[in-house]
Amino acid sequence: MRLVINLILALAAAGLVYVLISTIQEPIAFKAVKEKREQAVVDKLMTIRTAQEAFRSIKGGFAPSFDSLSKVLSSDSFAIVKIIGDPDDPNFTGEITYDTAYSPALDSMRALGINLDSLRYVPYTKGGTFDIQADTITYQSTTVPVVEVGVRRKAFMGKYGDKRFARYDAKYNPNSPIKFGDMNTPNLAGNWER
Repeated sequence: MRLVINLILALAAAGLVYVLISTIQEPIAFKAVKEKREQAVVDKLMTIRTAQEAFRSIKGGFAPSFDSLSKVLSSDSFAIVKIIGDPDDPNFTGEITYDTAYSPALDSMRALGINLDSLRYVPYTKGGTFDIQADTITYQSTTVPVVEVGVRRKAFMGKYGDKRFARYDAKYNPNSPIKFGDMNTPNLAGNWER
């Protein structure tokens, strides 16, 4: 009888040790996964922001879709204007001329290491894509282009994309997005930069 009781107590103690270890390991694993995945998404968003800025310098606005972003940056060119003469020099008496050359945008994207075909895909998802919006708004009596690109955390957090993990990080909300830009103001800042 004593042997049976000792065996039951030993199994209960082993079970408690297992529960204790898993309660310690879960928040550590959550934090590591969260930091790694969020940083990968932020890096991708920064690349998309660079591509959007290049698109704006060509077209004057932002791309409303990844298809148009890729198409323009693959086939269009940047205008490079060289000013001959100094328009700010009051002693300059010659004629000011402008010489425009064109540089393929695709060359610049390749030099920056930007793969236009994979821009839309969110890291740690099986083909999930970023949400993208672009338009123009009237801001301080001026029409300005605006863009917003982002993704909700639950899309790339895998098994940690649940609200119950907020107990390990008070700021964690799987339904909140990581994004840059704003459809209401001309702002390209990322919400991770605040």
